[in-house]
Amino acid sequence: MPIKAALSKINFDARWTTYRRPNSLQAPRQWRQWLCDRGSLTEHLISASNNRFRVEVQQQGWFLPSRSEAKILAINPRQVALIREVNLLGDNQALVYARTVTPADTLTGEQKQLAMLGNRSLGSLLFSDQSMRRGKFQISKLKLLSGESVWARRSVFYLSGKPLLVCEVFLPELGQLCYQPPLLPKRRH
Repeated sequence: MPIKAALSKINFDARWTTYRRPNSLQAPRQWRQWLCDRGSLTEHLISASNNRFRVEVQQQGWFLPSRSEAKILAINPRQVALIREVNLLGDNQALVYARTVTPADTLTGEQKQLAMLGNRSLGSLLFSDQSMRRGKFQISKLKLLSGESVWARRSVFYLSGKPLLVCEVFLPELGQLCYQPPLLPKRRH
């Protein structure tokens, strides 16, 4: 079953837990590293897939967010938001299913470009924005229709103080990759 079909049945109102200390997360070590890293997931996936990374849009449009999503974004649950769902692929294999919920009020000024990403990665835009601030991670273990469980994280990003929610579901194929943070450029002295 395609991952989108399996996940579209998942209620994103699942129980999400905020962890103050990453080491208290009761997940296998291989998943803790992916779940708790505050850097750019896009950069990690590019590195882990030897630069064979791409974004595949599954759906984008104006929809009602889940109650949980509306609550964390502090918006009315009856207010539509721009919801974008994508697969992040490495070497033509879906590694992460990502869902972004962007309130209409966020899509003003420079943030208008969030509505026109197409197959570009959201991470490339977020992590290049000097005003970006990221909230705390919330972690959940979601159950697929197949009965298989997958780990997911979400956090609110703020661009010029305006919020958007990013939820990343780590697919089983990601567990086969070696977690390797991208190399940071050497500093000049």
